[in-house]
Amino acid sequence: MFIETALMYMAVGLIAGILAGLLGVGGGLVIVPMLIFCLARQGINPEVIMHIALGTSLASIMFTSVSSFMSHHKRGAVDWDIVKRIIPGILLGTFLGTIVASRLSTGFLKAFFCIFLYSVATQMIINKKPKASRQIPGTAGMFSMGGIIGIVSSLVGIGGGSLSVPFMLWCNVAAHRAIGTSAAIGFPIAVAGAFGYIINNLHAEGLPPYSLGYVYLPALGFIVLLSMLTAPLGARLAHALPVDKLKRIFAFFLYVVATKMMWGFFS
Repeated sequence: MFIETALMYMAVGLIAGILAGLLGVGGGLVIVPMLIFCLARQGINPEVIMHIALGTSLASIMFTSVSSFMSHHKRGAVDWDIVKRIIPGILLGTFLGTIVASRLSTGFLKAFFCIFLYSVATQMIINKKPKASRQIPGTAGMFSMGGIIGIVSSLVGIGGGSLSVPFMLWCNVAAHRAIGTSAAIGFPIAVAGAFGYIINNLHAEGLPPYSLGYVYLPALGFIVLLSMLTAPLGARLAHALPVDKLKRIFAFFLYVVATKMMWGFFS
């Protein structure tokens, strides 16, 4: 049983790492659906599966985001002034989001995640960038935007790139700096999210053995190990394969995943 479980989560980390490096998608976008499948296959209590998937996904991003933003930092692609100004809202919003999520049903969280997948997949197909029409807002605006990004990220278990990159492009930040800065923003999101899913749910009912709140440690260990090894491979493949075409194929895959989850929700 342990070997089967280990191989299952190693496969999740392997796939998540390659796709993250190849397509530039956030790890959580890939990890959460696969965790839901794996946890259900293990026979975990259905009432906590979605919460564990979100908490474990954010905990994994806490590790994998470091290598990502350090790589961007070495290329001078991280605007640390933006990071510094948005972090307070990010931390508060993400932590509050975990408190809200712990009180929501797994059905509601699945439905919210499905809607988010549909929106991300549609954006991948349309590939429309927001027009740069304004500058980075002041303290209050950055705090508010950070709070919104943090709340949504905690509810879907991602590092926030799907929200922070469009926001920065809209604010006249160059594309490569928006992506690099988003990678750095993903770290505080992951830290606050993982902490929230742990501290608010230490004694939740129905948790599997070796859980720390809503973070399932065996899955976390294998996912982090494999994804950090395979992300560089995905990045190398990105230079040899037609990424735009692969993104459209991946978008249709997200449609299928979201539809399957939504069908299960209504049935």
